[in-house]
Amino acid sequence: MIELLEVQMQVPHDTNIVIGQSHFMKTVEDLSDAMVHTPQARFGLAFNESSGECLVRSEGNDEDLRHAAIHNAELLGARHIFVLLIQNAYPINVLHAIRSVPEVCRVFCATANPVEVILAQSEQGRGVLGVIDGDPARGVEDDASVPSRYELMGKFGFKR
Repeated sequence: MIELLEVQMQVPHDTNIVIGQSHFMKTVEDLSDAMVHTPQARFGLAFNESSGECLVRSEGNDEDLRHAAIHNAELLGARHIFVLLIQNAYPINVLHAIRSVPEVCRVFCATANPVEVILAQSEQGRGVLGVIDGDPARGVEDDASVPSRYELMGKFGFKR
């Protein structure tokens, strides 16, 4: 019997979250090393082991974010899942480095939006099925709204 669960991530204000799946405890060190390429970033990282001691492993350069990442990983309770919380940078600054880590199998989301994680729970444990990221679409972009997209991209340091 499988039970479906929904878990709301608890993310500090002005923080982005990246949730992914990996396959080895070395993920903690390798993802931490990947963050070095964005030196201004403050981060906390937690990874749920899937065998052995089945501990929540963690790293980070900000203790509050590290503890928040641990808390979210515990809320999920799914194994081989990592939670990365980032401040002073955007996911686009680090996603390539995260995806380049050999242990990373999948990235479920990278966002500053509210996130709900959909889990399946069986006798063996929990697994992430997917995420609900942000709000539903409210309409379709028209010619008048295109300049605001370009303006926002410029704010993030990207040009058209």
